[in-house]
Amino acid sequence: MRHTLRFLLGHDLVELGEVDPTQTVLEWLRRDAHRWGTKEGCAEGDCGACSVVVVRPEGGRLRADAVNSCIQFVGTLDGAQLLTVEDLKGPDGRLHRVQQAMVDHHGSQCGFCTPGFVMALYAMDRRGEAVTYETAVDEIAGNLCRCTGYGPIVEAALAMRGTEGAGEHLSGREAEVMARLEALDDGQDLMVGKDGRTFHAPASLDALAMLYAGNPGAALVAGSTDVGLWVTKQDRPLDPVIWLGRVKELRRIEERTDAVVIGAGVSYTDAMAKLGEMYPEGGELIRRLASVQIRNTGTIGGNVANGSPIGDSPPFLIAADARVVLRYRGERREVAVEDFFISYGEQDRRPGELVEAIVLPRPKPTEHLACYKISKRFDQDISAVCGGFRVRVEKGVVKDARLAFGGMAGTPKRAKAAEAALVGRPWSEDAARDAAAAMEGDFRPLTDQRASAAYRMKVAQNLLVKFWYETHGEGGQIRLVGPRRVVHG
Repeated sequence: MRHTLRFLLGHDLVELGEVDPTQTVLEWLRRDAHRWGTKEGCAEGDCGACSVVVVRPEGGRLRADAVNSCIQFVGTLDGAQLLTVEDLKGPDGRLHRVQQAMVDHHGSQCGFCTPGFVMALYAMDRRGEAVTYETAVDEIAGNLCRCTGYGPIVEAALAMRGTEGAGEHLSGREAEVMARLEALDDGQDLMVGKDGRTFHAPASLDALAMLYAGNPGAALVAGSTDVGLWVTKQDRPLDPVIWLGRVKELRRIEERTDAVVIGAGVSYTDAMAKLGEMYPEGGELIRRLASVQIRNTGTIGGNVANGSPIGDSPPFLIAADARVVLRYRGERREVAVEDFFISYGEQDRRPGELVEAIVLPRPKPTEHLACYKISKRFDQDISAVCGGFRVRVEKGVVKDARLAFGGMAGTPKRAKAAEAALVGRPWSEDAARDAAAAMEGDFRPLTDQRASAAYRMKVAQNLLVKFWYETHGEGGQIRLVGPRRVVHG
């Protein structure tokens, strides 16, 4: 057991023996490290002013991810390198080429949001991928600007590769950083704390299972995209906190003949490519459910485990007939995702039992599957209604139907009356409309700040008819999922 948190701040080793388990990275940077370039805007991972880059070894290389420091706990930095906007300028005073591109293209006015934009673009630049308008817009969807607007910032993103500026002081030391980070990965469980409260980071799945079974009231943290708000918005004094980020077994994606097993610690970013390969609609759903910063840390396992009735992944997983693998000490069991949600705030999970993985079946050639997210904004918004539909059609007749919704009940839930109205009938518009009408018997949605009950019901019904138009072979694609252009002037 190790009792010292260790990470690199830039190229300086930081060792902390006393750590508040819920102190955020942003708080530590501003109050303890005196790095004030990183700003606090929303304190909930929406505005991106707090964006920093976290670097970790992966597959023999360094992986650099932009994250929201306002909701990440400082303990989650163990074994990583933390880069802030102060690290980008060269020792000779030259701006990094990303910063220089922002200057050259007038990408900043008041400057409050600028460090976050710079760090998000730095992470994209460091990956070395081709930058297009679409990829640039997607990269900064989690960064808000109220002054300049996105036009000049997107222009800076497109031009930054050809911009002169510093950068060698970072790129030239990557081998050194790799060696130092690998040396920090000692395989020991970590426990640090302050004022009697503790932060744990077990290094294996067995250690995690035993620790959680012995502390069933602990707060399990994967990406902190939900738990972080318990602290910043609700002031909840969590104790103990157990971080899953050092458990390598939870970050695996296992290929099986009939299914893919996604570990509970696999980030949205890492799951998106596999889901997009198997279920293109699932990959597109993940692209819309959050910003790059949130996708880099948030997990599908966490989205299921927190049991939110408006989580975006459960309707898709229920439609796909996915299962949850649960672990208690050395015992495992599986339960269908749809059966995991019992009622609002209650899941089929006993105290000390954790979500280990999601088992996602491979689609069959006779199946149609689609996902739809209805929200006020296209990017990074909470759903009013989210639907996941799968219909198996053989010789023109519906043999099986799974229609699942979020935002329509106290849990993600199937529309079983609507399903019964489809099965055994030809896959036709009349059948789809009859099933939509039958949905009145499935749900009694609530009215809240996002949508009225009547709106939710009408949208859910219309989505089913839309699904028929898109899948029966003649309707084609009728959704806005392609490139978006931001209009200026």
